[in-house]
Amino acid sequence: MVRRAALRGVDVFALTDHDDTGGLVEAQAAAQDAGITFIPGAELSVSWEAHTVHVIALRIDAANATLETGLASIRSGRDARARRIAAGLAEAGIPDAYDGARNYVTSDRLISRTHFARFLVETGYAKDTKDVFKRFLTPGKPGYVEHVWATLSEAVGWIHAAGGDAVIAHPGRYKVSPTGMRRLLGEFRDAGGDGIEVLSPSHTPAQFAEYATLARVYGLAASCGSDYHGPGEGWMDLGDLPDMPAGVTPIWSRW
Repeated sequence: MVRRAALRGVDVFALTDHDDTGGLVEAQAAAQDAGITFIPGAELSVSWEAHTVHVIALRIDAANATLETGLASIRSGRDARARRIAAGLAEAGIPDAYDGARNYVTSDRLISRTHFARFLVETGYAKDTKDVFKRFLTPGKPGYVEHVWATLSEAVGWIHAAGGDAVIAHPGRYKVSPTGMRRLLGEFRDAGGDGIEVLSPSHTPAQFAEYATLARVYGLAASCGSDYHGPGEGWMDLGDLPDMPAGVTPIWSRW
């Protein structure tokens, strides 16, 4: 991944795996070899009201005990959720989904919905990962499982304990009203949150401007994220994000 980022012209690269820091040491070494700046990170799963929200941790000390304990608690919930997803898919006529998803897990510490998506695509149940989420893994579908993750204040506290900055990831993906978004950002700011992803493949150009405005209103720094999971699993590649809108404070300016 780091080598791909370097080839794509990326100067500063953050690895932010879901609820895990297991690849950061290798990524740091690869970044030094590739001559690009590496930012250690993670992406924490958070429950807020009836929604799952992702909070990016940037520039963390991955060895911090408080953060690692928090991430371990989230990961234990992930395995329980995965088994419930597999049970739901089995009822829908898709057997052995748990073992099938595990075949795509590169870290023994974590299994995610993306691994189920890859299994369902490779076995012909869906045409691509986007189709999987639409047909199987969203509310009302056979593989959807409600789950309680960390709270906003817990996630921000763990990130700050590790010396990092906490950023709301891809806010345009959350199915909340404009009033709900303002409430989320207000609670995040009050919990000590640091930034918001203004640039994301999940956002339209109009949303780039919208979230830049919200960053200014709530006093949050602006961040950007490719949300890149691998070739063919999204329309935007590493290094393809546009320039940050004017009038915001980039999260990296404090570094």
